[in-house]
Amino acid sequence: MKKIAVIGATGLLGKPVTIALANAGFEVTALVRDTVTARKTFSKKVTIFPGDMRSDSDLKKFVQGHDKIYLSLSVKQAEKKTDWHAESDGIRTLLPIAKAAGINRIFYLSSLIQRYHGMNGFNWWVMNLKTDAIKMIRSSGIPSTMFYPSTFMEAITTQYMHGNRLLIAGKSKYKQHFIAASDFASQVVKAVETNTGNDDKDYVIQGTDGYLTDEALKIFKENYTKSKLSISSAPFSLIQLFGKVNQKMNYGSHIINALNNYPEKFEAEQTWAELGKPQVTLKQFASTI
Repeated sequence: MKKIAVIGATGLLGKPVTIALANAGFEVTALVRDTVTARKTFSKKVTIFPGDMRSDSDLKKFVQGHDKIYLSLSVKQAEKKTDWHAESDGIRTLLPIAKAAGINRIFYLSSLIQRYHGMNGFNWWVMNLKTDAIKMIRSSGIPSTMFYPSTFMEAITTQYMHGNRLLIAGKSKYKQHFIAASDFASQVVKAVETNTGNDDKDYVIQGTDGYLTDEALKIFKENYTKSKLSISSAPFSLIQLFGKVNQKMNYGSHIINALNNYPEKFEAEQTWAELGKPQVTLKQFASTI
């Protein structure tokens, strides 16, 4: 049985991947700080390792005996540029430890919109951090698999839904190929099963249909069953203005800017051929969550 260490297992996107890996027969160990929540979240198929990515000694103990590492990291909305960041400081600490422990592949969840960094004068330290993370992993000497997802369907509930309202800021110029986290989890399992050589791999992760943000939210609204939703809009300039005095709004304004303006095109043909085609439609997602 292959052993895989997961960092970021309890997050919105880490959870379905961790469960899918365990259900596929991998021996999964999750590095967590909140062990109580983790044990409630995962079955006994997942080994819970109490520890912190900030600790060299925790990381050394954590990776021992594993073949691979899956990283599902993110920059939190409250984080500032000068803070410690898992996707920079944490990865920088982890890589030499992983190499010394004999880890033979790292799987890393990045994002498609990190490519927007440098376009149209867009320059944000969070995106710079993400591009640097890719460079660090690729130069570590450990073979790696990078996932570059479009917008996850789950983002509708975490970013756009506020009570019974769906809030749009500005207007998207290009269609996003929304994908369900469950479909992504299945693709990760396939990648872990098949990416066994020394070559680096890159996968664009996209769903079957592309939508502008307002189109996607309308479909979600029409198929959501838990309550009646309404859709509201706000000028992007207003979000930017609030972002000057509010850290959370500042973070949100940069994400919205990138999502609204990144010229996404469909690039997932090879991903589907190697890892499988997504199955969940936006209508299905909205009606079942």
